[in-house]
Amino acid sequence: MTSPARIVALVAVLVALGPGVLVHAQQAQAPRLVVVLVIDQMRSDYIDRYKHQWNAGLNWLVTEGAWFRRAAYPYLGTVTCTGHATISTGTFPAQHGMILNGWWDREQAALIRCTDDTEHATVSYGEPLDGGISAGQLAAATLSDEIRAQLPGTNRVVALSLKARSATMLAGRAADVALWFDDRGSWVTSTAYTDQPVPFVQAFIDANPVIADADRIWTRALPVAEYLFEDDVPFERPGDGWSPVFPHQLGDGGGPSPAFFRRWQRTPLSDVYLGRLAETAIDELALGQGPGTDYLAIGFSALDKAGHEFGPQSHEVQDLLVGLDATIGSLLEKLDRAVGPDRYVLALSADHGVSPIPEAAAASGLNAGRVRTDDIGRRVDDALSHVLGRAVYVARVNSTELYFTPGVYDRILANPRALRAVTDTVLASPGVWRVFRSDQLDSRPTGDDPVARAVRLSRFPGRSGDMIIVPKPYWIMSNDATTHGTLHGYDQRVPMIFLGAGMQPGQYLQDATPADIAPTLAFLTGVTLAHPHGRVLVEALRQDP
Repeated sequence: MTSPARIVALVAVLVALGPGVLVHAQQAQAPRLVVVLVIDQMRSDYIDRYKHQWNAGLNWLVTEGAWFRRAAYPYLGTVTCTGHATISTGTFPAQHGMILNGWWDREQAALIRCTDDTEHATVSYGEPLDGGISAGQLAAATLSDEIRAQLPGTNRVVALSLKARSATMLAGRAADVALWFDDRGSWVTSTAYTDQPVPFVQAFIDANPVIADADRIWTRALPVAEYLFEDDVPFERPGDGWSPVFPHQLGDGGGPSPAFFRRWQRTPLSDVYLGRLAETAIDELALGQGPGTDYLAIGFSALDKAGHEFGPQSHEVQDLLVGLDATIGSLLEKLDRAVGPDRYVLALSADHGVSPIPEAAAASGLNAGRVRTDDIGRRVDDALSHVLGRAVYVARVNSTELYFTPGVYDRILANPRALRAVTDTVLASPGVWRVFRSDQLDSRPTGDDPVARAVRLSRFPGRSGDMIIVPKPYWIMSNDATTHGTLHGYDQRVPMIFLGAGMQPGQYLQDATPADIAPTLAFLTGVTLAHPHGRVLVEALRQDP
């Protein structure tokens, strides 16, 4: 159903524009504002499971938007940095380079984050912080970069998230506002975007200090009988002193602390904060209200932060979605009032899904468990020591990526016995399904092997490992209660919904990927992307007379 606020806003716009607009209201017109919403760790099946409890923004999108029900990432590295980069660039990690949240740097012999940048400094809205962060390692231009480069006039760019890797991947290389939250309690940005705090952002933060929530308690938004699963699951692993069951106290009575700031980020309060800040940016920067095309992106991170600890079948995940429904509803009503119902286009998706908690999956009869990456490294070192002599051969096993020390991989390839020892050892490790050699991925077509194709789409030369490990279904590589980062359906399948200018509402069953978001939005705004992997979703474009 169309919300009353949306109807009122639409009528007001039509009246203001004059009678002739009634005839031409549906004619194609480039949107004045592009909005991208990314809900971190939202599985696609959450919609069918929980939509009956939504009555605001998420419900609005599902009922009035163009919903691609079969959307999925086709690659292996289903993690935050990778997914946000895919959404913003329209390319896969094989092109944009964000293979994971971090990778082993062979020259530095160190693990680096996808946002690390030694050429820029942190700009804090609170306590001074060290470290440089930007989107400088992103190897493809973002949609916001292309909007700034190609379209005339002043085109504002705003990207907000709790996570630096979310905000920077959505912002690209230049933004009027790029903002994220530090675990120590400060909102921060980078000199890649500004040399000093943005005044209206500083004013909002000063007027709305996060620490004001220290006495708050996270309680359920719905009656307990409306939650689908048990609250007390033995395999949940909440941190920072939290109980596995509701309610959850944010503060501990001792004033600001890192534990409080981490807890706050797992609650609906952090999503509400980002939504309110976005609405303030709409007003302060007049987003979508000028002659140019503006860009607003929000990465809602609370679902991921809670999901890692409580799992997908938890009261916490269900409750966060109820809160997001309200938060997104407020944002949509703001967009209708300030910009106009048919003057913006919005895309909502997620960066990845999430696995069931493996112990819970095993208890239900599935073959599930935890892949011990450190153990794989030790096993490979031991196997190679029997062939090549005692030494340290493995530099790092980082998630699915196995890196050898300099020169070792070439020695292995030149020695069939060593190669067989490594391959057999990795495949014999508990929870390992497949293993791929980088040289094979570079030289051989993947053919009809969907697993090989997914691995190749995640490979970026110089950053990817010498060997790439694919875990079995329901096996994870983490000490959290659960995680993501595989090519299995629960990690790959995510929501993808469009709303607004140029989009035809309905449910679409065509195959689609979040890499299609940027090309579709680019088409609507008159922007050309250089080499997108994604396609324009022509089946959902409105055909105006």
